[in-house]
Amino acid sequence: MSRAIRIGLLGVGVLLLILGVYVIGIFQGWHGRTRGPGEIVGTEIPANIVAERRAGQDRQRAAMGVDPGTEILFGDLHVHSTFSTDAFVWALPLLRGEGANPLADACDFARYCSALDFWAITDHAEALTPARWTQSLQTMQQCEAQSSTGHVPDVIPFIGFEWTQVAPLPEDHYGHKNVIFRTLDANEIAARPIAAAGTTVRVLRDNARGLLPQQIVFLDLEHRQDYYDFGRFVQEVRDTPLCDPDIASGDLPRDCYELAATPGELVARLESQALEPLIIPHGSAWGLYTPPGTSWDKQLVDAQRPEAFPLIEVFSGHGNAEEYRSWRPNAGSADNPVCPDATADYLPSCQRAGQIIEERCRAEGQGEIECASRAAVARQNAVHVGLAGHMTVLGEEIADWLDAGQCRDCFLPAFNYNPTTSVQYGLAISNFDGEEPERFRWGFIGSSDTHTARPGIGYKTHARHYMTDAGGAVTRAVAEQILPSDPEATSRSRAITREELTRNVGFQVTELERQSSFFTGGGLVAAHAGERSRDGVWDALQTRNVYATSGLRQLLWFDRINETGDILTPMGGEDDIGADPVFRVRAAGSLRQNPGCPDYSVRGLPADRLQQLCRGECYNPGNERHLITRIEVVRIRPQITPDESVDLLIEDDWLNLPCDDQGEGCTVEFTDPEFAEAGRDTVYYVRAIQEPTGQVNGDPLRCEYDENGQCIRANPCLGDYRTDMDETCIADVEHRAWSSPIYLGYRDVAETRLVDEG
Repeated sequence: MSRAIRIGLLGVGVLLLILGVYVIGIFQGWHGRTRGPGEIVGTEIPANIVAERRAGQDRQRAAMGVDPGTEILFGDLHVHSTFSTDAFVWALPLLRGEGANPLADACDFARYCSALDFWAITDHAEALTPARWTQSLQTMQQCEAQSSTGHVPDVIPFIGFEWTQVAPLPEDHYGHKNVIFRTLDANEIAARPIAAAGTTVRVLRDNARGLLPQQIVFLDLEHRQDYYDFGRFVQEVRDTPLCDPDIASGDLPRDCYELAATPGELVARLESQALEPLIIPHGSAWGLYTPPGTSWDKQLVDAQRPEAFPLIEVFSGHGNAEEYRSWRPNAGSADNPVCPDATADYLPSCQRAGQIIEERCRAEGQGEIECASRAAVARQNAVHVGLAGHMTVLGEEIADWLDAGQCRDCFLPAFNYNPTTSVQYGLAISNFDGEEPERFRWGFIGSSDTHTARPGIGYKTHARHYMTDAGGAVTRAVAEQILPSDPEATSRSRAITREELTRNVGFQVTELERQSSFFTGGGLVAAHAGERSRDGVWDALQTRNVYATSGLRQLLWFDRINETGDILTPMGGEDDIGADPVFRVRAAGSLRQNPGCPDYSVRGLPADRLQQLCRGECYNPGNERHLITRIEVVRIRPQITPDESVDLLIEDDWLNLPCDDQGEGCTVEFTDPEFAEAGRDTVYYVRAIQEPTGQVNGDPLRCEYDENGQCIRANPCLGDYRTDMDETCIADVEHRAWSSPIYLGYRDVAETRLVDEG
């Protein structure tokens, strides 16, 4: 046999060996396996359980003299499963996850753990392939079928997706929107989810492998299949071809990957399919993704279709986005950033960067002038790169940042708070491009934004790593693979170019570790529904007859009334009037919880699944309610000229009304004696404040304060190996419910009398 033949045969043998190993790898799952939506396990919930929920409300309603025409239904319209890229990553064992949180888990959890009345799946569109979208719909249809075996459904499931838009510059950043459809009919929902063009696609679609280095599997060989499956998950997204951007959405094939660059384009693409879903902004004040300087102003223009967003998520497991503050994280512009001065109630992160550098410089024995100069450079380096300012200080520890960048006096605020994308700021501004001022008209909802397929997770304070999104590396070695450690600390900051940031898009750009201490169980949406049905919930959402809670189930009614107590304008409504309005608020606290799970949950799910999903605790109310301590009334007078400062228009503490709650809630009435005299449009909403109770991550930074109220030492409740898995980090907070606003326009009193008397 010639040498050439032997070499040829050897080459064939090597190829066959490689092919054989590849084929074996397929059967062994080395190349990853396609993950499905899971299986719904729960059996029928007895009809008497659902009936008793209504009966309990009826008793409370009668005690407070409320018309029994509607039922308050509680839901969660912001839920992710491991069909979302980030949810898949955080479910990995090396990040303290469970390996998988499939969509079917959410249905069982909503019915047996959190006992919700309705919920929606809103996985990130950027990761929803055509196959996953089809599987999502089928699973939600199965959830509905399983929940509707009786005359009245025990839970009402909705389907949707999240449009997850992020941009590095304020002028390009529009934030996140949940798109939710009324039915589960395949012909009445989007043919395909619509992803956000730009940074999000690069991170969650094209560069998702960069979020998880391939070598990480060698740190957890026991669970290697999970990491192989993630590789397969990413590849399936990348294999989906992009849709032709020049073809209208309604004419595209179903099996392509559709993009929309702006909110206006998102709305137009949905309208091209003859769809009118609910589109709900959320996370507006989050500083993890929101570039400093971003404001609502650029979305209050005709091109971005502000009228298409009737609701806004005020509160979620990622924090509160309600409250406006006058301070700013950047006192300049995107092109010319300026680090603002520290104040008694706000420490800008760029200022803290300068303090850290100056402290190090002084410790080295450098002179005062030199250290002050280095601090000034550090402040400018930090503010120049916005969200990534922490990367300009080498070798820093999370606790070094104290409470920099945070809203100190907000209720459970979003991390690195951005005031000009708060809900109150959005309600105060106007667009004067047309003949009449254009304004946002939002109803308020809360939801969880859970990434563990657990809708309504805020019902009890337990199992922090499962009932919140708090997570992180299980060991320092894993952390260094995901978030490479800085070089040794120095007394000089480093400058970072925007080009460098673009190349390093990933976890290291955001303060992900620090943010984990801010994650809570999230909120709920409460709908005043005319009936317990899909249409009943949808009608309440569309008419804004809804309110938000911080996770518990307070009962709340807020109405404008006439002299005899009849309702003229319910919460979420709008009217034109000429006389001073009178309002009535009725509120009752959430039911105190019994330990464990109710009998129907124990019977409805296998014991191992009940434990895995609910972690030993379910929504299990007793008969006594927490007390409502006060009603806070917020008054906002939207701009009537472009140069009006919103600082003077937002009255967050306009009225504070005591609630004489003896266990059955309370009723209070108030008027605005200045409305007619001022003669301008006004927005009113209320917060029902409940007595203090425990909340996971209720005090996220656990600061030690000096005599001036300044944080001098922080001990953040982190999600990674530095905080024990059993640590719940509970602190007392005043849970609350936020009514949707009532929008009143001013007009001549004679015309108003005809309407009200009629």
